[in-house]
Amino acid sequence: MSSGSKQRIQDEPAFVLHSYPFRETSLILDVFSRSHGRLAIVARGARRPRSALRGLLMNFQPLSLSWFGKGEVRTLHSAEWQGGQPYLQGTALMCGFYLNELLLNLLARDDPHEQLFDYYAATLLRLAHETDHAATLRCFEKHLLQELGYALALDREAGNGKAIQAELCYRYAVERGALPDDGDTQTGLPLLGKTLLDMAADEYTDPLTAQQSKQLMRVLLNHHLGGKILHTRELIKDLQKL
Repeated sequence: MSSGSKQRIQDEPAFVLHSYPFRETSLILDVFSRSHGRLAIVARGARRPRSALRGLLMNFQPLSLSWFGKGEVRTLHSAEWQGGQPYLQGTALMCGFYLNELLLNLLARDDPHEQLFDYYAATLLRLAHETDHAATLRCFEKHLLQELGYALALDREAGNGKAIQAELCYRYAVERGALPDDGDTQTGLPLLGKTLLDMAADEYTDPLTAQQSKQLMRVLLNHHLGGKILHTRELIKDLQKL
């Protein structure tokens, strides 16, 4: 394969995570692609009134993109809408922006995550069709951390490997896991064993599980975000107790 052909990517499944104007008529896209990870692409002329790309390069819509170049910002060659994803509205739309902000802040550039890409696409469908958006977000957050190498240990105690007991109380310490609650309020977040087991099974119907899992995921994500503020989370945290 020639060096020139290596620089051209054809018909790659992708989603637009974010876009902003560039010069007079173009757009810079922050894209999450299935086989090439997150990358920046310039869509030249995309803002011209008669551009075929106007109205096509939207968030949350499955696209097939072709681009070329190997620098920090590639150049878009073509884009096709793949369909099948209903438009997100209301709270589901805000949740979608939250997912995108997580990916923008936690995914490194040019680092492929094919399974995460497929899970993101499935999560967008869940947001469009289901009403328990909080459960959908918890599932995605847990899956995202797992893909990044920060999998949660939810069914075993840290250190000794003892099985978590639903009726017992624990404290979950960042980078360690679940510890027996010995009354030390300085260590970890207090959680019921049932919450940990429910999270392991992606089951969030119990109100206490929903509340404690949200608290735990917020602590863990804040740790991995390193102090970065998620603006969409600030907007939606009071909506439907997300």
